[in-house]
Amino acid sequence: MSSPHVQLPLSRRGFLLASTGAAAALALAPTPALAGSRPFGRFGSPARRLTPNTLYVDTQGRGDHTTVQAAVNATTGSGWTLVIAPGTYRETVSLDATRTEATWIGASEDPRDVVIVYDNAAGTPKPDGSGTYGTTGSATTTLRADGFTARWITFANDWLRADHPDISGTQAVALKVMGDRSAFHHCRFLGHQDTLYADSLALTVFARQYFSHCYAEGDVDFVFGRATAVYEHCHFRTLDRTDLAAAPYGFVFAPSTADANPLGYLVSRGRISSEAPDAAYKLARPWVPSSDTTARPSLVVRNTWMGAGIDAVAPYTNMSNSYPWQNQRFAEYRNFGPGAEITVPENRPQLTDEQAESVTREAYRGDWQPWKEAC
Repeated sequence: MSSPHVQLPLSRRGFLLASTGAAAALALAPTPALAGSRPFGRFGSPARRLTPNTLYVDTQGRGDHTTVQAAVNATTGSGWTLVIAPGTYRETVSLDATRTEATWIGASEDPRDVVIVYDNAAGTPKPDGSGTYGTTGSATTTLRADGFTARWITFANDWLRADHPDISGTQAVALKVMGDRSAFHHCRFLGHQDTLYADSLALTVFARQYFSHCYAEGDVDFVFGRATAVYEHCHFRTLDRTDLAAAPYGFVFAPSTADANPLGYLVSRGRISSEAPDAAYKLARPWVPSSDTTARPSLVVRNTWMGAGIDAVAPYTNMSNSYPWQNQRFAEYRNFGPGAEITVPENRPQLTDEQAESVTREAYRGDWQPWKEAC
């Protein structure tokens, strides 16, 4: 999404040092296991599969495929599981809508070990000369299928402003997920602008998504989209910036909920920390995209700790003066921490106890209960 700031080079981020170059400095995963070891742990091996519809992915060639996309391409229909060995998978990955009920598992059960990463930005020129990628096209991983589940995987985009001062389209998506019943347990989402794009396949589709015990970091609108998404026990971290002289440095959430959808983003029992100066970040701003000017962004943050990096006096702001945040569906409930202090009540709309009783994960999920599958 667009930012009101001129995007200048950034000197550092949570997992990269720009001075060494984006690709060379990637420190997201350990050195792949030595040949002869067992890279798939308790999830077996190609010779002894979890199910007939299981494929094993390993950069060292000890599985069925060496890339995630090759494994995806080898699946047909519904119900396939990919077990992914520790390693850095530098590629873009796309799961189309026909490959439903897919499961991707990081074999080590530590998301730091299995990293899917690439470095396209919205303004990156396409190799065929047909223009630039745009925000959606910048995504490292794109998931369109319903019923997707991921465990113990890092989804990252390591594009850096500092490496590309000539590019103005600085949105760089790590993951775009559009399918209904999409669940992520113990995953990480790493990027800067527009890191985690929780969306749907169409304006009239209210895709349900669930994120449990996940970690997301970024600076501008780094959790955004129109999905009906629950973020439970998740940690959101705002990055420092040296390219801006004054706050706000960015915004954590930017929902674009359709007006017909009664529910948008719910953040529950989470944590919002920062490596930036105090009050440098806004909690949220509403995104009303040109493709849906009737959108009424919805966000509830409840029972969540907010560090001093969030501007407690004015935690919300507008993305466009045509759609003031006060006209959207933003609310909080029983948050705590220095960034959650209610100093100007009209700037922090609060749910009543009675209202909060209906703002739960069950209300957002309907008959789908992905928390029962959480590891």
